[in-house]
Amino acid sequence: MVSLWFERAWIDDRWENEVRLRVADGRIASVETGVAAGAGDERHRVGLPGLCNVHSHGFQRGMAGLSERRSRPDDNFWSWREIMYRFLDRLTPEDVAAITAQAYAEMLEGGFTRVGEFHYLHHDPAGATYADRAEMAGAIVEASAATGIGLTLLPVFYAHGNFGGAAPSHGQRRFLNDIDGFAALLDVSRAKLAGDANIGIAPHSLRAVGPDQLAALLAMAPTGPVHIHAAEQEKEVADCVAWSGARPVAWLLDNAAVDARWCLIHSTHLDADEVTRLAASGAVAGLCPITEGNLGDGIFPAVDYLAAAGRFGVGTDSNILVDAAQELRTLEYSQRLAQRARALLASEAVPFAGANLFAHALHGGAQALGVPAGLAVGNPGDIVSLDLDHPAFAGTDDATLLDRWIFAARAGAIDCVWRAGIKRVAAGHHVDGDAIAKAYRACVTRILA
Repeated sequence: MVSLWFERAWIDDRWENEVRLRVADGRIASVETGVAAGAGDERHRVGLPGLCNVHSHGFQRGMAGLSERRSRPDDNFWSWREIMYRFLDRLTPEDVAAITAQAYAEMLEGGFTRVGEFHYLHHDPAGATYADRAEMAGAIVEASAATGIGLTLLPVFYAHGNFGGAAPSHGQRRFLNDIDGFAALLDVSRAKLAGDANIGIAPHSLRAVGPDQLAALLAMAPTGPVHIHAAEQEKEVADCVAWSGARPVAWLLDNAAVDARWCLIHSTHLDADEVTRLAASGAVAGLCPITEGNLGDGIFPAVDYLAAAGRFGVGTDSNILVDAAQELRTLEYSQRLAQRARALLASEAVPFAGANLFAHALHGGAQALGVPAGLAVGNPGDIVSLDLDHPAFAGTDDATLLDRWIFAARAGAIDCVWRAGIKRVAAGHHVDGDAIAKAYRACVTRILA
């Protein structure tokens, strides 16, 4: 039993004072409010529920900062993708475990306590299946175990190079499966999970998955999370219209029975009808604002989407920079830049942008990964404490506390992080961070030599 006491904690989307949380066997056993700290309580100032990172490619942390050189006049997502293909050509399962562990340690330090790993690097460098079909999935599970982060594994089905069943490129050879092979991969991957890890499916995109294959995948996995890339790039939208006569999100809404277990990653380029329909579907938009900004994807229409009661979660995608508060801040700032106004993702009911952003990301992220949200009895003991001695919090009150964390703090605002009741971050650093970083440095140095 772990007993934690907070001066204030975020319970049911509001602050409660003098809160004791007891965690047993990884889950919250009791929540008491308005109680004095006891002799056996570990005392902290501010407690928050950990956030879910809805979209990660863990191995891409190893190429962060390697794609910022201008290589041609029309540098964009598609030229970045070629750099990514060249990087992953070199990776072994051991490399993936080391790089992903670094990303996961940084996620915990930044306020994420569970990650949805959109995992498509399945095969060896020649494109052949490993003797253990899920060896690469095992590397992801190993990274999760080494860091303690919660895991929702999302094995990716990938068959084609573009809409209409186009042949895949050489750079995609490590991703490819047929339906039977993917079913076997899913079974073996599921067997590797432990604790409260769960699994979903991830048809990569309508570029990479045909309609019949998508139907087969959904029949294969009638429950659990379904994640898919959709409408990240304008070229993708144009290609989808040329193939089907419909935009990608509209096609999915018309043909795939999209509902609350779906997470449409990015959904950057939506028209007004798609905004309304996606919000009404109950699905989650998986937004990755830092990566979307880094790749020049575009700006998600978040103001209209939230006005239509849409749900969203945030993810770190390429892991170029891993920080929950920065994802939320970048989302708000993208709207301000597009509309030349301020506090756009606040609401009449929640007039402070930070609190509204946090609450949406908390609930949407948990829904997208198929887990419960918040600090409540029976939920995982996934807790983040903020350090009120950080200068950003000077003179804070309840109303502005989350605004100060998201918009005004730098590193050091997060003090401790517990995952399933085990302290994984103390004094702002992962408890095994030095060893994880040492292995990461050795791995990336060798790969880039």
